[in-house]
Amino acid sequence: MNRSILRFAAAFVLVLASFGVAAEQEGGVIKIVSSLPRTGSARGQTDTIVNGIQMAIEESGNKVGAFTIKYEDLDDATAAEGQWTAEKETANADQAIKDPDVMVYIGTYNSGAAKVSMPKLNQAGLLMVSPANTWPGLTKPGKGDPGEPEKYRPSGKINYVRCVPADDIQGVVSADWAKKLGLLKVFILDDREVYGKGIADLFQARAEEIGLKVLGHEGIDAKAQEFKPLMTKIKATGPQLIYFGGTTQTKAGQLVKDMLGVGLDAKFMCPDGCFEDAFIDSAGAENLQDRALVTFGGLPPEKLTGKGAAFVANYQKKYGKFPEGYAVYGYECGKTAIEAIRRAGKKDRDAVRAAGLTIKNFDGALGRWSFDKNGDTTLRTMSGNTVKAGKFAFMAVLGED
Repeated sequence: MNRSILRFAAAFVLVLASFGVAAEQEGGVIKIVSSLPRTGSARGQTDTIVNGIQMAIEESGNKVGAFTIKYEDLDDATAAEGQWTAEKETANADQAIKDPDVMVYIGTYNSGAAKVSMPKLNQAGLLMVSPANTWPGLTKPGKGDPGEPEKYRPSGKINYVRCVPADDIQGVVSADWAKKLGLLKVFILDDREVYGKGIADLFQARAEEIGLKVLGHEGIDAKAQEFKPLMTKIKATGPQLIYFGGTTQTKAGQLVKDMLGVGLDAKFMCPDGCFEDAFIDSAGAENLQDRALVTFGGLPPEKLTGKGAAFVANYQKKYGKFPEGYAVYGYECGKTAIEAIRRAGKKDRDAVRAAGLTIKNFDGALGRWSFDKNGDTTLRTMSGNTVKAGKFAFMAVLGED
């Protein structure tokens, strides 16, 4: 009798042990990766995006249900180029796809990079959440190039969402802002890249629609060292404003220097790809003083309220400095990834993908927002900023009147 009881007890212990192993296997590790330019002048901005992602994951206790959450920070830039490359973005996407623990891919920073990885990640069923892509064609039918966005969805399913408003909003409000400021004669430049040329074209279309005089529109070679001959030619047309569709990395700062170098006294407007301290450093704070007009998809950090203000305060406490503009978008992407995993409730890419698209009325650091049927945020707030005393200074909320 005693031996029977002992055998039963031993068997019971084995059952419990095996149950524990099974339970552990049902949990396990889920990875969230990001793919951003971590080399070159965008590093300052992407540092704050990565910090935001890490804060969101840490606030979850690095756990969602039974799963332990691990984060990997991938670089899609090279030292040789100083910015993202198609080869590095492709490699990052392939690495994520091959790792069965990866359930969410946060990225990209550049819209051109997104075009490279989106079809791959779509076929793999990986949820892709962007903190910074603004080219409309990535999500919006009829708003981009032929075949967009369908060519990024070879599986027939949507796997891509973004927490930032797209350029079909930013381009329009930028031109409206120029008119409101009385800047009626404008020369347009772009960097010939997806994001830069795209938003410059949208700005031009709106400018012509509302009666601004477009004196010319040219693409620049972003690998050139200086642009004084171009600026001399532009000066002869008498612009009140130069609009540049591009980024810090595609020579926004050098354009400002050369504009002033040839004696062209005009305002310089650029989009959110320049809303980073690196732009001020490259152009020179004194050159941008009350001259720069920089639009941004959302409110600058100092104007955030509620959970957004709490994020800024916590960021300052943790990192000892003020976050750059896109830090809160990194944070919101991290929160989105955690919420999608929570809703899915299992380690399954398609379940996480589908769950991410169901996020509605999310009470986040950016306010209350939802993803629409295309994966776009319902947020539409834009801001206009200038530079004063070497820092960005808020001027106005755009597009509300």
